[in-house]
Amino acid sequence: MTTTHPTIHELLPPRAVVLGPMAGITEAPFRAICKRMGAALTYTEMVSAKGLHFNPDSRISQRLLTLSAEETPAVVQLFGAEPELMAEQAQRLVAERGPDIAAIDINMGCPVSKVVGKGEGSALMRTPEIAARIVEAVSSALDIPVTVKFRKGWSEPEVNAVEFAQAMESAGAAALAIHGRTRSQFYRGKADWDIVAAVKESVGVPVIGSGDALSADDVVAMFEHTGVDAVMVARGAQGNPWIFSQARALLDTGVALAAPTVFERIDMAREHAAGLFDFAGEFGVVRMRKHVGWYMVGVPGATHMRQRVNQVESYRELDELLLEYRDYLMRRPSPAASE
Repeated sequence: MTTTHPTIHELLPPRAVVLGPMAGITEAPFRAICKRMGAALTYTEMVSAKGLHFNPDSRISQRLLTLSAEETPAVVQLFGAEPELMAEQAQRLVAERGPDIAAIDINMGCPVSKVVGKGEGSALMRTPEIAARIVEAVSSALDIPVTVKFRKGWSEPEVNAVEFAQAMESAGAAALAIHGRTRSQFYRGKADWDIVAAVKESVGVPVIGSGDALSADDVVAMFEHTGVDAVMVARGAQGNPWIFSQARALLDTGVALAAPTVFERIDMAREHAAGLFDFAGEFGVVRMRKHVGWYMVGVPGATHMRQRVNQVESYRELDELLLEYRDYLMRRPSPAASE
């Protein structure tokens, strides 16, 4: 029986808001929460094609590639600099996982030194001919959309996002995600939405804008400023998966939803922690510490709470601490709202 895969336009409905990939943060349990809260599409953390080639059964790679039932079909993001190897691993993954994979995204934006030092990630913006060969090889090997995530350029003297976008489109990319910072900026400074708009104007495939979408208002502003087809939320979702429902309401109705209460934040942190524990065992508790810190931003006693969270060593300790904190806030005369 032939499986009909969704087209890129089905994956990205008008003014879609999607969850971007963040290494060490957007694991399957968190992606499932964000999908439930309104994210139109989720991306795995980036996975090394070379790592899959040499060690396909690696526990780390398999954890990165785990897709929750709540989020499928989802996008798998691969990184690498060897066209044939990238195509081989993308084809194998799609053959093994079938319709759970909506698209393969190729990371050409990661700024981390250990990645760019191998000619991967945002280093590919300095070698657009290799980048184009990767896209050609992967898109030729698959019958699902192949997308590319990249940056404004390597540095301010080397801004080439428009030319790069056109080359990726010509090579077969079905959609493009552009982050409005250079590699040299990492995540510092302000994202350049003008370059995002310029990329949108220069190509015919859907364009996803990324960078400084930290609130529902930011999401709406990016759509208005750039004319993109979709907005990618990354850091804005840290401790705030409600950003998707808030952005959706503002886009569809013009009505701003109320910020989550402190109790809703604690309950979501508990749900997230339980999911991460089921997913990764006690190791997930260590990963959860930073998430709890983000959930607690702006709530009473947040600093003290973060200090205690950073000392817990088991899921049971963490959950008991969150319940204790919830009880403490309930005894306060007027529990403060979040934010």
